[in-house]
Amino acid sequence: MTHPGGGTASSGTTATGVGAARPAPRHTERLTVPLWMWPTAVLVTAILGAEIGLGAPGLRSWVPYAVLLPLAAAGLWRLGRIRVAVTDTELQVDDARLPLRVVSRTIPLDADTRRELLGPSADPLAFVVQRPWIAGAVQVVLDDPDDITPYWVISTRHPEALARALNEATAAVR
Repeated sequence: MTHPGGGTASSGTTATGVGAARPAPRHTERLTVPLWMWPTAVLVTAILGAEIGLGAPGLRSWVPYAVLLPLAAAGLWRLGRIRVAVTDTELQVDDARLPLRVVSRTIPLDADTRRELLGPSADPLAFVVQRPWIAGAVQVVLDDPDDITPYWVISTRHPEALARALNEATAAVR
């Protein structure tokens, strides 16, 4: 399995060729930011731009807006670009890939259980993709002797559907 920015954690990952056909996903979703974050970001950026450009005369007073508004939009887009998908062979979370043969079980989590699992009961070796504006999550418990990662915790708006897709795909692999 490979973690983005963290190297490989298991020797079970295979690379796909550029022209390789990809199987249709059993479950897919994008962890987009909620709509209310866009006007909030514009408002905060406008206030910050006004503060920065307050003493600048003429055209220079608009430069902070020209720089900060595109940066805010790019930041929100980047926050909401995470894609979660389950194919017949792997769980894909952004750039990370987890072969289904190492999945022991998948547990849907509600907000309170997720908070407990990411807080007091957190394992520092766990792989976590958490978005605070998404209440649900799944815990994917691993059974891989070559990997020190005990489990993955993945934010999802549909924890039961993701857990069901993972459990069905894992059963089909075994």
